[in-house]
Amino acid sequence: MTRYIIIGAGAVGASLAAEFETHAIPYILVGRGAQIDHIARHGLTYRRPSGTRQIRLTAVDTATPPSLAPGDVLVLTVKTQDVEAATAFWAWQPVDGGGLAADLPLVTVQNGLAAEDIALRRFSRIYATSIKIPARYTVTGEVVVGGAPNLGIVTLGRYPHGLDDTAQEIAADLIKAGYLTETRADIIRWKAEKLIHNVTNATELFAATPENRAAIAARVADEARKVLHAAGLNPALPSERKVDISGWHLAEDSGIEQGQQSTWQSFTRGTSSEVDYLNGEIVRLARLHGVSAPLNAALQQAVARLARDGGRPGSVALDIVASVAEP
Repeated sequence: MTRYIIIGAGAVGASLAAEFETHAIPYILVGRGAQIDHIARHGLTYRRPSGTRQIRLTAVDTATPPSLAPGDVLVLTVKTQDVEAATAFWAWQPVDGGGLAADLPLVTVQNGLAAEDIALRRFSRIYATSIKIPARYTVTGEVVVGGAPNLGIVTLGRYPHGLDDTAQEIAADLIKAGYLTETRADIIRWKAEKLIHNVTNATELFAATPENRAAIAARVADEARKVLHAAGLNPALPSERKVDISGWHLAEDSGIEQGQQSTWQSFTRGTSSEVDYLNGEIVRLARLHGVSAPLNAALQQAVARLARDGGRPGSVALDIVASVAEP
């Protein structure tokens, strides 16, 4: 049976480990700092709409990585800005019987479009995912996932294109663990589709009425969509899905609040954000293909200033940010 080495103990990685533990799917959760130390010592406080559980997980610190076996699959759940360091470390770890981890399958679970290209410099077998999951990690040792009845939606495929038996096996384990999962040979289009949603995360860091925030977020997403089309990426459409997700929703009173997605959570924890790989990815593509992305550029710069100056979410008006992009 495949064993999964889950690298990164944030909301996505820790919840995946909790579900693998619950469904008897072999895994090891690897992380660093206070989060993995707490989980190793006390277990994970895992909040779901059905209730809160304290789950003991197989968890180790990156400083003492587990021995790897030929049948292992690495699952990279760190943020995109940490992919370079993570792949540089893990690719050259030894595998029992000879060989290197660089030859093992690597599942990338990052937003944006950059993680796979970074990993491809070292890993030859990459399985990219687009994941939609309402999850929160702001308290050490605790993860909240509010999706119901399934945890989230995962689209998976071989990168840069294609499917194989390994992709199907990974998808089957994710389905067993409670994720709505489908495999797609054109995985880049699905990651592009998710990026259109992710570029709006940055708007949550700034003060605005709900109506004004929604209006500006829609403009940011529309700008991203146009840039992605200009880059020839042709984002996937929801109507193309093979899996029925109509019953999936954010449960009421789940502990997940609107306006607190991953970028907001990073600022709340005082860690780096992935905005340079979300809005910044749109800006990069716009520059490469001779189009403009003023709203995404304004958001990227505003977030950078907020981080540089130690600002808190809500301390700057979103109108001020958006006005920078006005012609």
